[in-house]
Amino acid sequence: MSNIHELIIAGFGGQGILFGGKVLAYGGLLADKEVSWLPSYGPEMRGGTANCHIVVSDAPVGSPMIVNPGLLIAMNLPSLDKFEDFVVPGGTIIVDSSLIDRKVKRTDVTVAYIPATQMASDMNAPKLANMIILGKLIKESDILTYDQLKTGLAKCVPASKADLLELNLKVIDAGYNY
Repeated sequence: MSNIHELIIAGFGGQGILFGGKVLAYGGLLADKEVSWLPSYGPEMRGGTANCHIVVSDAPVGSPMIVNPGLLIAMNLPSLDKFEDFVVPGGTIIVDSSLIDRKVKRTDVTVAYIPATQMASDMNAPKLANMIILGKLIKESDILTYDQLKTGLAKCVPASKADLLELNLKVIDAGYNY
C-alpha cells in the first residue's frame, strides 16, 4: 500500500501559509516523492483568507484538490471553523493556540495545540509562526522527515535572504521540540 499524506494549511494572508506549503512540497519533491501544491487565497494578499492543499505521496497524485485531509494546520479561528469537520477520522489537527481560543470539538482526531504566533514573537521572529507549526507537524506526523523539511526550506529561501535560513531552522527546532 502506498503512503499518501493530504494536508491543508489555512489561515490569514501574510501568515506564510503558501510559503509553508511550498517548503513541504519541495521537501517531498527532493525526497523523490510525488507532490502537489495548490495555493488558494482571497483578493487581499495580507489579511484575507489563504489556504494551501499539499499532497506528498509514494504514488502518483490523482488530484491536487483535497476534500478530506488527514492533516490540518489551522492558523486562525475561521480556518479551524471551516476545515475541522472535513478531516478524516483518525487524522491530525494542529492549532495555533495563540490565535485560536477554542478547543477542537471532535474527539476522533489527534489534536496538537501550539502557541506558534506567541513563540515566534518571543523569538524575535514574528513572521515565522508558519515554520514553528511545520516543526510541530514533522514531530506529529510522518509526512516528511526533519531532514527532508530542512532540505525543502533551503530550496525555498532565496539566495538574497540566505541569512534567514538559520533563523528559520531555529524556529522549526522550537516547534519540533514544543
